Amino acid sequence: MSEVQDLMSSLPDDKIDMIAATSVLQQQAGDIRQNKPAWSSYMQSLMISQEDYACVSSLDKDKKTQAQYLQENPNQCAKTFLNLLAHVSKDQTLQYILVMIDDLLQEDRTRVQIFHDYANKHKESVWGPFLNLLNRQDGFIVNMASRIVGKLACWGHELIPKSDLHFYLQWLKDQLTVANNEYIQSVARCLQMMLRVDEYRFAFVTVDGISTLISILSSRVNFQVQYQLVFCLWVLTFNPLLAEKMNKFNVIPILADILSDSAKEKVTRIILAVFRNMIEKPEDSQVSKEHCIAMVQCKVMKQLQILEHRRFDDEDINSDLEFLIEKLQNSVQDLSSFDEYATEIKSARLEWSPVHKSATFWRENAQRLNEKNYELLRILVHLLETSKDPLVLSVASYDIGEYVRHYPRGKHIIEQLGGKQLVMQLLAHDDPNVRYEALLAVQKLMVHNWEYLGKQLEKDSEKTPQTGGAISGKA
Repeated sequence: MSEVQDLMSSLPDDKIDMIAATSVLQQQAGDIRQNKPAWSSYMQSLMISQEDYACVSSLDKDKKTQAQYLQENPNQCAKTFLNLLAHVSKDQTLQYILVMIDDLLQEDRTRVQIFHDYANKHKESVWGPFLNLLNRQDGFIVNMASRIVGKLACWGHELIPKSDLHFYLQWLKDQLTVANNEYIQSVARCLQMMLRVDEYRFAFVTVDGISTLISILSSRVNFQVQYQLVFCLWVLTFNPLLAEKMNKFNVIPILADILSDSAKEKVTRIILAVFRNMIEKPEDSQVSKEHCIAMVQCKVMKQLQILEHRRFDDEDINSDLEFLIEKLQNSVQDLSSFDEYATEIKSARLEWSPVHKSATFWRENAQRLNEKNYELLRILVHLLETSKDPLVLSVASYDIGEYVRHYPRGKHIIEQLGGKQLVMQLLAHDDPNVRYEALLAVQKLMVHNWEYLGKQLEKDSEKTPQTGGAISGKA
């Protein structure tokens, strides 16, 4: 187990609000515990064996009897539970069995090893019976099975196999996007647990998990779900490589918006913790610097200063505030106009900041838009194609025009990237400001062409002197 994983596993659940005892799943579990199945009738109708009946009856008694039986018959307990899951089809009874299993694990997390040891000894899959239940129609069964899978995957010494892991993470991701999912807190809770384990983090990225989290966070969700999903981002950023790549998913602008709107202290705390990791964890100092600049660009500094004047009892908040303010202030001092410009472009939140209208900036930096295989130009062109915001379209059109005006080969490059056609399409845009900036950009593209043509004509005339001049020269 990695050092980071050790750290994450040692965090107390109550500290990080992982249990969410008020969730729908927990409320329903309370009701289900009151409806004990008639195990004897299952045995009499030969639906379960005498052996399984004796086991489940002993486990379904008081805590002391249950604990003693578990200790003396671990192998039988795992066998009975897996048999029951395979042979019982009635929803109500399945619900009760799953609550029993979950309660046993919740009471002592080392008990997950009972299931792993049994499965290994008998060369069976401990995952199959629970993952199969994810296909059931009953929402409680599905989500309680998911909760148990998460515990088996995170609390034992054995990791979930890759194919099962991919299936499970894909299922969790899909459940997050189900409209009005009453179990969304439970789904997020499973993810919070899974992403504390470093080996599972990249698998989550491969199912496009980060994009999904960001998409949900950018919509309106209640503060509890907001907290849980930002927590998922936080645990992901404990991996240095993921901390480096995180803002490629536009994490900083989204979290900056939530930070400025949120009145809940725990949401503030977890966002500050994500920001700190995004500066502290990357091994590439240039990436950390870019993250600082992105935060400045997204007005995080202003929000930090407001928070600094509030009194927090939570030392983590105060420590993170102090760290972030210092790092962001240092980055502002080192900030070049090009750094500022590049960060704004990458954030996709273009506005008429002073740098755009500065002739000096374009004279000195137009050529730098060619760096990293035209990275910034490609973003500008992409924004022309995809953005619905008139301000973004206006500024992007203006910048492309200025690039072409100040860089001799600019017109050719913009054409190759498909920018010229997109700017021309904007001449018919509904917004008059967009039409105006697109027109100016098109004019710059055309004027540049005329200047180039004029220079070519001059060069041609120098190479081919006029006849009269040549004769008089020889004379």
